[in-house]
Amino acid sequence: MAHDNLLQKLFKNQTNKTWVQFLRYILVGGIVFIIDFGFLFILTEVFGIYYLISAALAFTLGLIANYFLSISWVFNIRILTKKHFEFGVFALIGIIGLFFNEVLIWVLTEDQGINYLISKIFASILILFWNFYARKFILFR
Repeated sequence: MAHDNLLQKLFKNQTNKTWVQFLRYILVGGIVFIIDFGFLFILTEVFGIYYLISAALAFTLGLIANYFLSISWVFNIRILTKKHFEFGVFALIGIIGLFFNEVLIWVLTEDQGINYLISKIFASILILFWNFYARKFILFR
């Protein structure tokens, strides 16, 4: 019974507990990472698009998926009432994250000689923290 209650608290019930939201955001981040990473690979390797352009396009698709998953499952207390404005701020935080993402991928790939896919993994982990805490404290509670 206690196990079921914990699972509901972690995965089903609405919450404003930061640690539960962060756990959920990590799971959402995993889903979004698969979308982002998959499109980065496909756009670069299959369609021959330059990896930094592919990274920006893939990141944008991930941003849209992240928004819908975040508002439906991670964060239940929203500060802004106008959804289009909320998405704009959510996207702005993501664009700042995209800037960090591009710089990290470029530095790791061009300066350090690390494969762009490995660079992407490292950048994604760092961007996860930026995105969660910025969104948590600017847009949601």
